Amino acid sequence: MYFFSPPAARARRLLVAIAVLALALAGCATAPPPNDLMNLAQYQLQAARDAGAADYAPVDLGFAQDKFQQAQAAMEARKYADAASLAEESGADAELARVKARLGAARAEMQSKLQENTRLRSEGEQLAAQQQQMEQAAPAPAIDSSAPPPVGDMPAPSASVLSAPIPGADNPAPAASSGIPGGQP
Repeated sequence: MYFFSPPAARARRLLVAIAVLALALAGCATAPPPNDLMNLAQYQLQAARDAGAADYAPVDLGFAQDKFQQAQAAMEARKYADAASLAEESGADAELARVKARLGAARAEMQSKLQENTRLRSEGEQLAAQQQQMEQAAPAPAIDSSAPPPVGDMPAPSASVLSAPIPGADNPAPAASSGIPGGQP
């Protein structure tokens, strides 16, 4: 005695076969290649290099480069999920290296400025000491009480008079009298 009719059994077997096939295809289907993540990781690596990470954060830059190479190998092996994960890690390490490089460069610049300030301060102190020594070494001018006090701007003596032009010397006619002795305008 059959509980199921033969056409129902065939339909059931067909449904099971379709389900198995669907699961098999789903297992074979993978995520698309993470090209955008790879490009972003590569851009972040270049930004870290440009910021001087090779000098200021070589370990972090090395980690980022290693993970990027692993991501490239995963891409070639068509392990896209692994490649995406490694690309994200590479990008994060590269970003960390870039930030550390910027911090290192800022510290180096600050140290340079501090050294320059110290040098300038030392020069200023030396100049001030030299000036003080010169002031102490120079004798103070003696004040002579019989000498007249110095005058800043001396007026012309009142007896000075301008003379009249010499007749016949490039002056065709004597100048008109302007109230100044000597006839000068």
